[in-house]
Amino acid sequence: MQIEHTSLPGLMVMTPKRFGDARGFFAETWSRDRLAAHGVTTDFVQDNHSLSAQVGTVRGLHFQCPPRAQAKLVRCGRGVLFDVAVDIRRGSPTYGRWFGVELSFENGKQLLIPAGFAHGFVTRAPDTEIIYKCSDSYAPETEGRWPGMTPIIGIDWGLGDTAPILSAKDAVAGAFAGFDSPFTYDGAAS
Repeated sequence: MQIEHTSLPGLMVMTPKRFGDARGFFAETWSRDRLAAHGVTTDFVQDNHSLSAQVGTVRGLHFQCPPRAQAKLVRCGRGVLFDVAVDIRRGSPTYGRWFGVELSFENGKQLLIPAGFAHGFVTRAPDTEIIYKCSDSYAPETEGRWPGMTPIIGIDWGLGDTAPILSAKDAVAGAFAGFDSPFTYDGAAS
């Protein structure tokens, strides 16, 4: 597996090796033992799979607060999406900064997002599927969100003048300005 450390501590792009033949391919998308050798010790307890029918669907930015904070391993099962993580760990040298990467079925890339990051994505192809592992179960009482269109963070979703397609909850979420993060940076890489 190819591992690329990003400019945000703990956030990694991982590209599993694909073994292909005339039938298709096989890829090992997660191996606790292999990744532990790279310092990744996250355990996952839940897998999620969502479909966004239309191009320009923005989901996020979402996170769960401690004690139910979630790390995620995100990949694209079909289509194309631009995946984004924002560092929301108080005291982090990269607090409020974001990183984005295109994930597609074709490129096979995955984004490993530690707890302490908000996560969101925009679809760039119709009928795009996102598949992701979470390190804790869904706990709606700990859910945090703000609209991915928050200008203070400055994420370029690549939509141009096209209006994003948002859920009702995301459309009315609070702004990042004045956000009091429940996360603290501890200097750990994963």
